[in-house]
Amino acid sequence: MKKMLTKINLVAAMMVMLALVTSCSKDDDSPVNPIVPGDAIAWNGTAIGDGSNAFEVKGKYVIKKGVYSLKGWVYVTSGSELYIEPGTIIKGDKATKASLIVEPGGKLFAEGTQTQPIVFTSAQAPGSRKPGDWGGLVILGKAKNNIGQMTIEGGLRTQHGGTDDNDNSGKLRYVRIEFAGYPFATDQEINGLTLGSVGRGTTIDHVQVSYSNDDSFEWFGGSVNAKYLVAYHGWDDDFDTDNGFSGKMQYMLSVRNPKIADKSVSNCFESDNNASGTAAEPFTSAVFSNVTIIGPIGQAADFANTTTYINGGSVNPNNGSALGQFQAAMQIRRNSRLNIFNTVAAGYPVGIMVENDKGSATQAAATAGNLTVQNVVFAGMTILGSDKNKTWLDQLSTDGTNLDATKPSFSNGYFSRAGGSNSNLAAIADMKMKQPNSMVASPNFGPMAGSPLVGKSNLFTSALLQDAWFDKVDFIGAFKSDADADNWSKGWTNFDPQNTVY
Repeated sequence: MKKMLTKINLVAAMMVMLALVTSCSKDDDSPVNPIVPGDAIAWNGTAIGDGSNAFEVKGKYVIKKGVYSLKGWVYVTSGSELYIEPGTIIKGDKATKASLIVEPGGKLFAEGTQTQPIVFTSAQAPGSRKPGDWGGLVILGKAKNNIGQMTIEGGLRTQHGGTDDNDNSGKLRYVRIEFAGYPFATDQEINGLTLGSVGRGTTIDHVQVSYSNDDSFEWFGGSVNAKYLVAYHGWDDDFDTDNGFSGKMQYMLSVRNPKIADKSVSNCFESDNNASGTAAEPFTSAVFSNVTIIGPIGQAADFANTTTYINGGSVNPNNGSALGQFQAAMQIRRNSRLNIFNTVAAGYPVGIMVENDKGSATQAAATAGNLTVQNVVFAGMTILGSDKNKTWLDQLSTDGTNLDATKPSFSNGYFSRAGGSNSNLAAIADMKMKQPNSMVASPNFGPMAGSPLVGKSNLFTSALLQDAWFDKVDFIGAFKSDADADNWSKGWTNFDPQNTVY
């Protein structure tokens, strides 16, 4: 026991010394070596899984820094803990649709650092990686959703859901997930990061999902909070919220590739209360603040309007997924009560959609103040609002089906009113963002001096933003400025994963 205490005290002392000699910025506050329990067993070999769809991790294991192959479906079972050291590279096997699934009661501690992120990526050679090269990362918990016990999509075995909104599934920090999202079946893809009923006891920050073959991030219920998320060049939606998700989110970046969109039409935000559009509680009521959304328009000369179909080119996986069209920066429907604050979105065919589809009363919720879009700036949208999926028309619909061409959409009017806090800029350049084009070598998504996004006040007056968890900042969007010092994505993200040698 004395030896164990000595080790713990020594670790604590080293942590204090490290804190004194390093920067206090949010990008440097993670430990170099997250503490691993002394009874954790070092993983044997460089293969994780046996290629089957039922490999189980039982007990406590630590994956030491190195390069590993993830084979088949690997389940971290209830009561088990899996630790991954900073700098570890895990390559998903394509033939076995490799996926890592944390089941309710299991825990994953994947804690990288700003200089040593943990990377889940394709096992294919540089230059030949494509969306859907492997399955993805799935974390499931015991928090509430509005269905009850649910089986997670993607063909996996596991159910999620319960009553413990404080449930803890571990920690995910400084992690990249690349080329995930294998389509198990039609409309049954595994997302880049899937979160089912994950509780707020879980820590999630500094996570980038790139080239996912389905949604980049999808939440099915749960209450987990997160900061510093990046959705980069995804196939379908970037931030998909369903089944009563109620978490808090701040500092998020969404960047689209103008040549990649899904046949179901791709949005940045897609939000449902549930697939049937019922008023089941808890409502999907997540709160997002400080999001920067870079759409397809303005990034490529051949993307001009809403009728342009997408050409995936060298990244098309030809695995059953079909290319389609872009739609909206924000699609809120089916009784969702999503809340979006202090956000900038540019270059989408449609700015916002508030839909009454499937018999829902989404528009009434917006009018009553139960769905909030506040301090949001749009720039360079083709049309401001639409009320019907896959129409790209600014016309009124109160049922998500029939259109009245004599009246503008409810969505347009809702965004334009909203207490006068929202604004619509005619051109993308009016944002005065440094270089918001992901098709160039050095994109910069920070606002320049004189941008309408900076030097703001009264951004956090809503009762939904009073929680001390939110940083009360004076800028709209994910970044304070275009300076390196304000770039929280610096050091751990990768905007060219196709050609990275791992």
